[in-house]
Amino acid sequence: MTEWLDRFDRRMMRSMAPPLAKLVRGEGVRVWDDAQREYLDFLAGIAVNSLGHAHPVFVDAVSEQAARLAHVSNYFTTEPALELAERITRLAATGEHGRAWFGNSGTEANEAAFKLARLNNPGGARTRVLALVDGFHGRTMGSLALTGKPPLREPFEPLPGGVEHIPATIDALEATVDESIAALFVEPIQGEAGVVDLPDGFLETARDLTRRHGALLIVDEIQTGAGRTGQWFGYQHAGIAPDAITVAKGIGGGFPIGGLVTFGHASSLYTKGQHGSTFGGNPLAAAVSNAVLGEIERARLVENAAVRGEQIRDRVERLGSPLVAGVRGRGLLLGIAMTEPVATTVVTAAMRIGLIVNAANDSTIRIAPPLIIDEADVDEFAERFARALDTVAASL
Repeated sequence: MTEWLDRFDRRMMRSMAPPLAKLVRGEGVRVWDDAQREYLDFLAGIAVNSLGHAHPVFVDAVSEQAARLAHVSNYFTTEPALELAERITRLAATGEHGRAWFGNSGTEANEAAFKLARLNNPGGARTRVLALVDGFHGRTMGSLALTGKPPLREPFEPLPGGVEHIPATIDALEATVDESIAALFVEPIQGEAGVVDLPDGFLETARDLTRRHGALLIVDEIQTGAGRTGQWFGYQHAGIAPDAITVAKGIGGGFPIGGLVTFGHASSLYTKGQHGSTFGGNPLAAAVSNAVLGEIERARLVENAAVRGEQIRDRVERLGSPLVAGVRGRGLLLGIAMTEPVATTVVTAAMRIGLIVNAANDSTIRIAPPLIIDEADVDEFAERFARALDTVAASL
């Protein structure tokens, strides 16, 4: 372990914390490190590996498309790209005509959405963009401007202007949304804030107010999309139709891809030459995404996410641990609230037992396993998590 940590420290940029382990292979919901220790992976690359590790559908899609055509630039289109645009707009269907643009990551998707917001400015009157306090939309300069977490923003200021952060309350919406607002950015569940649910009625009110005042409602589905919450996209729980959504993470199942999907009026805002990406939506990425989304649909993994999420919630609540205050979130994006600021300690204890989870903050454990988990995996998670909690509780 010292050898590879030394190599990491010598050559990797110090923008990242030291790794928890050096992983060498994975299969299904399990991964192994360089000492052949096995871990139950209940983080899935932070809600990315929808089909787990080395799923045959993923492996076949990569190898078959790579052997045929991997990249062509955005001067051309390919069948995988067209199929993916048709698929993603169908899955996100709002009843209005949809269009898609593809990039390589979630932060790029939000950069594209930020530029889209700037285009919603008839007569130069809509100069303000709203986002939520504690929201997270990425780490590039535009997406960081949208991110409502001061510790992430302050070292890089001044950031692109015109963005205001409001509390995630209906009162704040009603007090702020007016004719000067170009767009409102929201996450259906604030994942990086600790898997925090929006208040009941928030998305419905946001939709009503933005539509009434001509602003775009842009929903960041990067962590909540691709079936993770028990619907294809998190906004669908509220029964609303946004103007645009951003997607990434789980739609590629581990292959880098992101995208912006627009509906109605928002689909007409971009014109030729206003945005692009050399690699975005290349045939290799698009073919893998089609395969992943197709398997999620075929195997009914959206429904599985809803069922397994309720089982995890029930198992955690029945543990009766004095460290557990409750469970937030939906489907297979869950936050286990701690009664003490020991989340990082719990993560370390869980790793020693062979369980991968994440500390979203000092008092929240984030759970985001592959969508393929079954009841036996849930039982194994509960047993290992209980042991980790007991270990930490005994040390307090």
